[in-house]
Amino acid sequence: MDAFLETPGLLTPALVMVCLLGGSAFFSSSETALFFLSSEEVQAFGRSKRRSEKRVAALLHDPDRLLTAVLFWNLVINLSFFACGIVISGRLIEHKHAAAAGVFSVLSVTLMIICGEVMPKSGAVLFRQSLARLVSVPLATSVRVFDPLAPMFRTVTRSLRRMFWPHIQKEQYLNPEDLEQAIDNSAGDRAVIRQERIVLHNILDLSEIPIEEVMRPRGTFPALHRPIDLSRLRDSNQTNDYLAVLSEDGETIDGAVPLGHFSAFPDENLELAAEPVIHVPWCSTAAYVLHQLEKRKCSVAAVVNEYGDTIGIASYEDIVDTILAADPSRARRVLQRDPVLNVAPGSWHVDSITSLRYLCRKLGLRYEPDEDGLITVAGVFFDELERIPEVGDECLWNGLKLRIIETRRPGHFRALLSRTEEGR
Repeated sequence: MDAFLETPGLLTPALVMVCLLGGSAFFSSSETALFFLSSEEVQAFGRSKRRSEKRVAALLHDPDRLLTAVLFWNLVINLSFFACGIVISGRLIEHKHAAAAGVFSVLSVTLMIICGEVMPKSGAVLFRQSLARLVSVPLATSVRVFDPLAPMFRTVTRSLRRMFWPHIQKEQYLNPEDLEQAIDNSAGDRAVIRQERIVLHNILDLSEIPIEEVMRPRGTFPALHRPIDLSRLRDSNQTNDYLAVLSEDGETIDGAVPLGHFSAFPDENLELAAEPVIHVPWCSTAAYVLHQLEKRKCSVAAVVNEYGDTIGIASYEDIVDTILAADPSRARRVLQRDPVLNVAPGSWHVDSITSLRYLCRKLGLRYEPDEDGLITVAGVFFDELERIPEVGDECLWNGLKLRIIETRRPGHFRALLSRTEEGR
């Protein structure tokens, strides 16, 4: 201690080190608090009315951006901390206090590890929600300050990777063949193995199934403009797990209210509980949409066509049902019943939104994706007739004869399906 008191010029760098130690503790605890939040907690923050919680959810909406900024500032602070430590140690050595300089160097490293990393991270795990609210404003500010520097770092990283590791490829966690082999080698009840095979098959199909085949078409779920009160929801005469909140133009979906999360509905301003949605093109695969929903901590994806019009929504639960259901069907989820009903030997009633994949599975036929991109029974009629189908219209598809017997509204109908001689 006497060496520090006798050596001039140590007070300022020592005070700077104390401030930098606090900054390191701030970023370390902030990183742990935010990234330790569960997906349910992040979604609850996104639905909250408190600005601090909404700010936390917004930061975690792009976790790569947040983590890069936090690590950058933490690294700058730690380097500055040790640079000040070197200055103090150098001055101690200049004034013949070499032993004190060695003790100070060890002590500064120990303080940084304990007070700048271990203790803040441990406390952040225990009080993550409260701390996340508290640090939201300064953390958001630090991220915005870093944003202008981010493109430069991305360019440097990409250049170094191309220079030193030009052929590096991301390794798959597990090949589909490995999954198949794991199921084949599993032992146990045959019924359990059969269910495992079905789920495995559905998982592998996600990379081939377009999201248009999984989504709920527009008109099959409630979609209202702001402000939304309970009476308007009841008047819509539509039931669904989600209520879509429309933009002012009435074409774009800005958010989705998870109706299943309510124990009691508020009478007014249901849109305040809306969660953000992601927008994906109609040609995206179900696997891609599932990945984006998990990455962005969202529950609903709005599906848009090539003209930018919203044609439906696909929820996280819809994709999970496609994985876990023994016979996944978008139409059954929407209609709350089987869309293919056997009414007589060789005859079935089929709803227009029934996917051709499900229809083939139901009838024991081999499904091959159509070159024209046809996905539903309605698409077959539209492609064949090139107009709005009406009662009595007929068409042929894959050895099957379809005749419309009932229409509910334009584009939504029920058809009588029978096998032709070619399809028998």
